[in-house]
Amino acid sequence: MNTQTGRSSLELHSTVKKNGDMELSLATVTAPSPGPDEVLVRIDAAPINPSDLGLLLGGADWNSAKVSGTKGNPIVTAPMTPRVLQAMAARIDMPMPVGNEGAGLVIEAGKSEAAQALLGKTVAVLGGAMYSQYRCLKVNQCLLLPPGATAAEGASCFVNPLTALGMVGTMQREGHKALVHTAAASNLGQMLNRLCLADRIGLVNIVRKQEQEDLLKAAGAVHVCRTDSPTFMQDLTEALVTTGATLGFDAIGGGPLAGQILTCMEAAANRGAKTYSRYGSTTHKQVYLYGSLDMNPTALNRNYGMAWGIGGWLLTPFIEKIGPAAFQALKQRVAAELKTTFASHYSRQISLAEALQLDMIAAYSKRATGQKYLIAPNQGL
Repeated sequence: MNTQTGRSSLELHSTVKKNGDMELSLATVTAPSPGPDEVLVRIDAAPINPSDLGLLLGGADWNSAKVSGTKGNPIVTAPMTPRVLQAMAARIDMPMPVGNEGAGLVIEAGKSEAAQALLGKTVAVLGGAMYSQYRCLKVNQCLLLPPGATAAEGASCFVNPLTALGMVGTMQREGHKALVHTAAASNLGQMLNRLCLADRIGLVNIVRKQEQEDLLKAAGAVHVCRTDSPTFMQDLTEALVTTGATLGFDAIGGGPLAGQILTCMEAAANRGAKTYSRYGSTTHKQVYLYGSLDMNPTALNRNYGMAWGIGGWLLTPFIEKIGPAAFQALKQRVAAELKTTFASHYSRQISLAEALQLDMIAAYSKRATGQKYLIAPNQGL
């Protein structure tokens, strides 16, 4: 057994203040010593995912942010509107640690056999508060990385890979045979494209512009539709006819795109119809919103019959539905294909202090394609 008294750890916190500001700061906390079935992980890499930004930045006006403190320990504040402050009333004066996932070296382990087996190994971890130097976690929150894999390579083992697998799993569980995915040139979108190619699943990729289409086509994507094209609706319908896709996952959320997907699914379903029905086709069409890149209301022009559905989709409920054994199988597939199907790419690696610089906040908050940031909590400390 290798344990010691809890150690000091710097941790990034996001706090909604009573005065209407959101504050980002680095706090010194104590990482506890691991219990029997726990390990202490030195976090070496943690990605900034879109799902992290909601907690980290909230709805504050970061264009009006101010910096105080020191270079090594900055404090950033940004104003919030009364409406946003009211929506976050439950968070007032509660420092919230940020970061869903990460990876690093197990430096201490509890006395159980499973914990001891991870001592000195590099693991990917899921459990929140990952923008920290050290995290104490249950063994079942860890995924042992294959030999030679770095923390940076394993940092995004959970959210994007399991989301891609969850989308395919949802398709299979609900009886669909192919998928539609928006914001498809993202890290997740590229990963889903590789997964569908490997598993021979039809995938219709929706992107915004030519360079994103070129990126996916170069990676082997068969069907890519651009929303900036004057023939977008026709192109999407033809791709749906070819693939038979009746399930979509929309990262945009707001605006007309989800409704446009349903409209084209209905047009594709009616392509071979023998009779007319004023209630539309009997083919069920489903779109799940799993992101909010567009915060505007979702616009639905109901011209796709009555056999349709739209709802929200999150990874955690999917994992709960499939159970521990199936979840473990998905994690093992991610580990086995870490450098191929589920590889992630980052535009920049930054320290905890750099994550609080105004220019960095402006850059990673854009959530732009090809601009994924990785925090290295122990870098420069």
